[in-house]
Amino acid sequence: MKSRKLSEYTMFFIIYACIGWIYEVSLETFIYRWGFSNRGVLFGPWLPVYGFGALTFIVLWYRLIKDKPVVKKLCMIPVIFLLTMLTATALELLTSYLCEWTMGSWPWQTYKDYAINFEGRIALSPSIRFGIGGVVFLYVIQPFLDNLAAKLSDKQAKTAAIIILAVLGIDMFCKFVLPVISV
Repeated sequence: MKSRKLSEYTMFFIIYACIGWIYEVSLETFIYRWGFSNRGVLFGPWLPVYGFGALTFIVLWYRLIKDKPVVKKLCMIPVIFLLTMLTATALELLTSYLCEWTMGSWPWQTYKDYAINFEGRIALSPSIRFGIGGVVFLYVIQPFLDNLAAKLSDKQAKTAAIIILAVLGIDMFCKFVLPVISV
């Protein structure tokens, strides 16, 4: 993979991770009215699972609609909805098992109170929201980000990616390594 693509994917990752964090915090604060809490597993305002999910959507499904005629794009909305819904649900399920294995639990609410759920780890209602989000990501946000990324020089894109990776690295070090060293 070209260096330019890796830089762009790094930028897209952090943007979507931040969008996911804003979405989760907004749901808790304004919809559920539970009050503010950092919804992330890291210290920064980002949820890596959203970044990974969005990159998965881009790699697997974006090519189905990118640069296609408008009518074909519109006809693909139900397909993209189902594909992103299933992909995000699988990612959430896998992430819950990974978090439970590495940290003892998964850091988001349980879905046990939802009508249709599996082990409280995934549920139909959030899966539908993930599908809607996937459509919004791929039809609205990603084309916008593609245009913005195209305006950056290779050097600017690489510099941004290095800064993002450094910040994420420091955040992960502070979250996972420092507590172990302190003990």
